[in-house]
Amino acid sequence: MIINLLRKALIVTTTQLTMILIAVATIFLVFIIIAVVKMYRLKAENKKLMETNAFKDVDESYKDFTGGHLYSDH
Repeated sequence: MIINLLRKALIVTTTQLTMILIAVATIFLVFIIIAVVKMYRLKAENKKLMETNAFKDVDESYKDFTGGHLYSDH
């Protein structure tokens, strides 16, 4: 009798399984949408930063430091 009650309690109907799968799929869809929106925002910000002169100043001011005494280059 107890085994029969456990079997009935563990049975998941098709409707319940469908609702669970829809809920999980909806949650993952929300995460995917958030990731895509963030990707486009970062891409736009990166494009805007690359158009500024900030990176050009860094590249021109770089100096080679490998000729120092720490590398026994004398």
